Amino acid sequence: METATFRDDPENERYVADVGGDVAAFTVYHLRHEHLYFFPHTVVNDGYTGRGLAKQLVRYALDDVRAKGGKIVPLCPYVASFLAKNPEYDDLVDHQVYDRVAKGPSNT
Repeated sequence: METATFRDDPENERYVADVGGDVAAFTVYHLRHEHLYFFPHTVVNDGYTGRGLAKQLVRYALDDVRAKGGKIVPLCPYVASFLAKNPEYDDLVDHQVYDRVAKGPSNT
């Protein structure tokens, strides 16, 4: 089994896991205000499931966001699940924005 390499692909607003020159998985982000990363979706392509790529990729992405001094809004269910299992990344979550987005538009 080939080893995955991970990278930021800012032109396409995603972090990527490459295996043997192919994109095996990616997690999409939307960068706002130069430091706030919204993560709406993570994909592991057919043929690459069951290898733990999503977990490794999200860990790589969050470590990179931390190194850049950023914050995240975890809209993707996988990213949210990862955070629940790895509380050491909770400091990256912009809880004020996340709470506002999660509640949706106010009716008041």
